[in-house]
Amino acid sequence: MIEFLLNGFIFILIGLQLPEVLHALSRRSVPQLIWYAAATSLAVILVRIAWVFPATYLPRLLSKRLRQQDPYPAWRHVTIVAWTGMRGVVSLAAALALPLVTQNGSPFPGRDLILFLTFVVILATLVLQGLSLPPLIRALGVTGDDIIEREETSARLKANQAALARLDEMALSQTISNNLIERLRTEYEDRIQQLEATIGDNGQFSRGLFSSDYERISREALKVERATILQLRNERAINDEVLRRIQRDIDLAEARLRGG
Repeated sequence: MIEFLLNGFIFILIGLQLPEVLHALSRRSVPQLIWYAAATSLAVILVRIAWVFPATYLPRLLSKRLRQQDPYPAWRHVTIVAWTGMRGVVSLAAALALPLVTQNGSPFPGRDLILFLTFVVILATLVLQGLSLPPLIRALGVTGDDIIEREETSARLKANQAALARLDEMALSQTISNNLIERLRTEYEDRIQQLEATIGDNGQFSRGLFSSDYERISREALKVERATILQLRNERAINDEVLRRIQRDIDLAEARLRGG
């Protein structure tokens, strides 16, 4: 929240100063200002592209240990990183930090031009590079690597397998009902089967723990459950406390479907 407010405050400042800056630059010709703005924006974009690629590949080329820990990234991914050099609040803050006058009291040379060029660079990078990112990503064919989903699936699978192993140990106890153990075992085996299904035999990862038909039927059943208990509450067959308890179970079931 604070970061958002500070960003807004900086842009408000540049908006308030822009008319004065343009007035101070009225002595310069419009073609000259356009040339300065275009040249500066182009230089900022090209310089970032020029250093991102060497900074990405050169350390790995020189260090075998780094290559082993962090292999060469795909050039398509590096291209996107190089193109996302959008400027914003930091550039504005640096430009606004320039003093109004020098130590001898004379106006700081070129301050108005620096502010103008900073504003143009921010506008050019945010609009040109920002709006061009989606078509660039599609053109390069870059997709998500599903690392988070893979880690989540692997963790869920290991946790359920450990729980199932613990149930097998508890089944040896004479104090626990076999029917209860079998019921829980069925649930865990079903979850494990769903988790294993997200990673095919060829290792290809698929999003979602449940099939679309399973999700559709489950959501419809939960919808009917919710409507039924609301009707029972309205008919005073159950009180609000019972309603909340059952709603909590339904909410958990829906959350599990969303999580999948």
